[in-house]
Formats: sequence, structure tokens, C-alpha cells
Amino acid sequence: MQNILFPTPRTCHFQRQRIDFSSARWVHIDPAFSADLKNQIIAFARQISPAFAAPLAVTAGAPQQGRLFLKLALVARGIAPQGYKLSADEGGIALNAGDEAGAFYGLETLRQLIDHNGAVLPRCSIADHPDFAQRSVMLDISRCKVPTIETLKTYIDLLARLKINQLQLRIEHTFAFSAHEIVWRNASPLTAAEIIELDAYCRQRHIDLVPHLSSFSHFQRWLQHPEYRHLAEVAGGSVPRPNRKTLALLDSLYAEFLPNFSSALFNVACDEAGELGQGWSKKLCAEKGQTRVYVDFLLQIHQLVKKRGHRMMFWGDIILHQPALIPELPRDIIALNWGYESHHPFNRQAPLFARSGIPFYICPGTSSWQSITGRSSNCLGNLANAARNGIKHGATGYFITDWGDFGHHQFQPISYTGIAAGAAYSWSFKSNRNADIVAALNRLVFCDQSGASGQLFFELGRVCELLPVQPENRTAFYSTLFWNMEKVDDVLEGNPPAAFKKCVRRFDDLESQISTMRPQTPDGNLLKSELATAIAMARHGAQRVLAVLGQGTNRANLRHDLQHIIARYEDIWLQRNRPGGLRESTGRLHQALQPLLD
Repeated sequence: MQNILFPTPRTCHFQRQRIDFSSARWVHIDPAFSADLKNQIIAFARQISPAFAAPLAVTAGAPQQGRLFLKLALVARGIAPQGYKLSADEGGIALNAGDEAGAFYGLETLRQLIDHNGAVLPRCSIADHPDFAQRSVMLDISRCKVPTIETLKTYIDLLARLKINQLQLRIEHTFAFSAHEIVWRNASPLTAAEIIELDAYCRQRHIDLVPHLSSFSHFQRWLQHPEYRHLAEVAGGSVPRPNRKTLALLDSLYAEFLPNFSSALFNVACDEAGELGQGWSKKLCAEKGQTRVYVDFLLQIHQLVKKRGHRMMFWGDIILHQPALIPELPRDIIALNWGYESHHPFNRQAPLFARSGIPFYICPGTSSWQSITGRSSNCLGNLANAARNGIKHGATGYFITDWGDFGHHQFQPISYTGIAAGAAYSWSFKSNRNADIVAALNRLVFCDQSGASGQLFFELGRVCELLPVQPENRTAFYSTLFWNMEKVDDVLEGNPPAAFKKCVRRFDDLESQISTMRPQTPDGNLLKSELATAIAMARHGAQRVLAVLGQGTNRANLRHDLQHIIARYEDIWLQRNRPGGLRESTGRLHQALQPLLD
């Protein structure tokens, strides 16, 4: 029975005896609950009422007549933060929680029990709380793709069902700063009002919307404009100079950006600052060392953040170049230890932060970016590796990243395997390390009783495993899709043509099964289109290789195929996302057409 719960609770005990609650009438709550929790309980009662003989009623007073279905209470002792205890017997269901977040998560567990059993529930007892206090997801909204508010709210609802309690929308240039329109023009940015709206929507679902703004790297969207080129470390680069002028700009951006969030946290990013020392700061880095200069400027950014009452988070890759500097970090800072391969050395990196007493999150990813298809096995391996080492070395948070490198060409459902698995592993790794992720996708994400939707998306992410040699941080299909069709060895990477033929056959097989999908979500038809188009894009990449080798179709057929793909891609984009960035993203696909026009 516990297999129908996701994430699987820490402890579950189910008995054979079943209790029919269909005649129950009441949900009894504590009058001291917050207005948000009361509203959540009222909505919950309304949603599950079809399983009962009459609609459930919610009351803060003890009902004098009618059968009790559920009583909720907060208890001061014996339950960990965000934890709950749920029991069902003839007297009704008791849900005791350590705090309101725990009550919210307990309701989600009860909802899943009712979804599976209706109002006839097994006698049971469940005790549950998370491994990681912070279970976060980062969605990249700066690599072309900015979702609509409706898409973001649906995404937030999914995260809440999975017991995720933190969301970061990664921003480089996609916030409408009032004095910097040239930076975000045509990008369809989020406005301050939209951030405020999303922040409230998240809070109601016990999700902390954490501001995330690239501050010392990935700044090319600013530095490419004449107004900001004087701040560039190197001409045409992505790292700003570590000087007072950059700090002044950042301070002004923080002043406008941060007040729109209720979160006490702020991720300033500062990752992959490899250009540091190659231009303006070359002499300084030669004297002090690149990492020393980086840390000195990071500490100045920290002062800006602290001045505004926030706790700073930053990506920890650069400081790991010189781990001896880690102890110099303030204890109110949070380091983000990231890596995206299944074999990433979290086991060596995490202890460096832990021994220094620096709070840190362990940060795996969905393995979706630069893939088209996803990389299912690497994804699960990377997520499990992170959970295992995060628990072992005392990480305070688990941070699932979903990037959009080089045009964000993967469709949203490609990332669902990683989001669901990461949510489960971060909630209780011991209980969920063997969880059936495909079944969970079908139940909670796709609502597909046929089982086909979750299975097909997962299997699409395994096609790359048919190639004996697999590149890191991408799939071969991604590389071949955008390849100029000139030097074939650059994309074969040691893989034989026969392996690409095998991949094409597998893509054909998966495509033939799309008609078996039965998703019962509002975006059900869109899911099918996204899967079909992802298959077509990846297959096209494989076929480009075979065409150059003289073992596949001709270029004219490939041209027609890619033109059709581009039209579908553009249509799908606009069903979940804003138009800003679409032209740039499809621009790479149009470039891939050029070798086919000869």
C-alpha cells in the first residue's frame, strides 16, 4: 500500500482491515490555524468530497452531530519540523503535525490515499518528516524561455504536491528593471507585480520563492550593450569587473529586485567566473591569485546582500579551486555544491564545506538541458549520489537544478523525471531510493492510468544509452541536431554508425506508442505533441550523421523534416511560454537548416 504514496513516507504501517468513511461528515480543525492553512483545508475537503455520500464540512468547533472524518492538530513535541503523524481507525483519521507545513504535507499524503482507495481506507499509521529541511528546485528562465504566469502556477502546484518547499527562478536579464529596458527588451521579462503575485502563490503552498540574480558571471546579456561595456572584464565576455562600479550597479539592482520577495534568502549565483583575470583584473589576479580576487569580491557582494536583510547563497564551484579559502566565508552564507554527472565527486567536495562549518546545499540536476530527450539513468544516478552525500555530510538543503543552456530546447516534461525523483530522494532517501518514479509520474504528474505517459518520457531519456560512448552534460543527439555536417568525427565521438541506426529504430518505436498515452491533465494533448516533437528532433540529429556517412536519407528529406520540426517547435513553445526568446532559440534550428539548403 505504501507504494501508492509518493514521496514514500519514512514509516508506514497498513493493516488488512478497511474502514468505510463514506458516511462521514466533518473535518475538525484547530481555530488557531492560520488563514492560509484553513483555506487549504477547506479546498482539500471540497476536492475529496466526491468520494463521500455528502460534501464534507469544515469546522473549528467540535461537531455535536455527524461522523468525524478528519481531525487536524498541531503538537508542540514529538514531531520534527515539517513532519506529521497520520492514523486511521474507526474513530476517524487523526493528523497531528509539528507545524503548518507538516499539516500541509500530511494532507497531501491523505489525498493520495483517497485518490487510490476512495473513502474506504485501510487502518494505518504513518509517521513522516523530511531528510532535508530545504528541498529546492531551480528553473532557468534566462536562456530564452520565460514561462507564462499560468505555466508557472501549474508548475508550483506540482512542486507542492511533491513536497518541495523552495523555488528559484534563475534570472540574468528577464526581470523588468525600470532603468534598464535595453537589457530586457524583447525578452518578455517578469515584472515586479508578477513576482509579488507568484511569491504569494508560493507562500500559500509552503514554498519559499527565493530571488536568484546572476551577479558576478553570466552577465553577457548586460555587457553586450554599449551602456555596460565599461564594466566587462574582457570585451564580449560574461564576467563584470570586480570593482566599485560593478558593486554600485548590483546595489541598485538589488534595491529594486529584492523587496518583491518575502524570502530571507538571496542567490547571487557567481558561478563559472572563468574569465576573471583575463582582462581588467589580470594584474590583480597575477598578484593575489584568481580565487583570492574572486572571494574578496564575493565578500563585498555579501555586504550588499546583508545590508538589505537577506542571507546570501552562491554557487560554490570557484572557491573549490582553492578550498583553503572556504573557512574565510561568513557563517551566514550558504554555499551551493553543484555537479550534474552520476559520478560527480560530491563525496570529496561536500566535506570541504562541512569541515569549515559553512552551511551548504547539495545540488544535482535534471539532466535535461542540452539533451532534447533527457538522460534518465544519469539523472537518477546524479540525484541519488547527491542525496546520499548530502545526508552523510550534513547539507542543509537539496537543490534540483533545471538549466536551459544554449536556447532551452528541451520541453518542460523532459525534466519531470528529475523533479519527481529529486523530490522523493530529498524527502526521505532511505524510503525512496528504490521508488518507482515512472509510476509516480503517471499518478501525480500525467494522471495516466494506462501508464504509458511516464514510461515513454522515461524511456526516451534512455535512448542515449544505446550509444557506447556518451558525452557529459549533453546527449549526442543534441550535438548532431545543431551540427554543421562537416567533420563527422566531431560528433561520432567514437560511436559506430550502427549505434545511431539503432537509436533511430528506437525513436521510431517510441513514436509508434504515443497513441497509447492517456494523460488526464488539461495539457494532455500538448504532452503528446511535446513527446512527438522531442523524438523528431533527436531522431533528426541521428539521421544527419547517417546522411553524411551515406547510410541514411538525403539532405532534401532532412530539410523538409527540420522545417516541419521548427514549425511544431514554435507552436509548442507558445503554449507554455512567452514569445520573448523564441526567435533566438529557433535561430539555432534555422542555422541547422543551412547545410541542408545546398
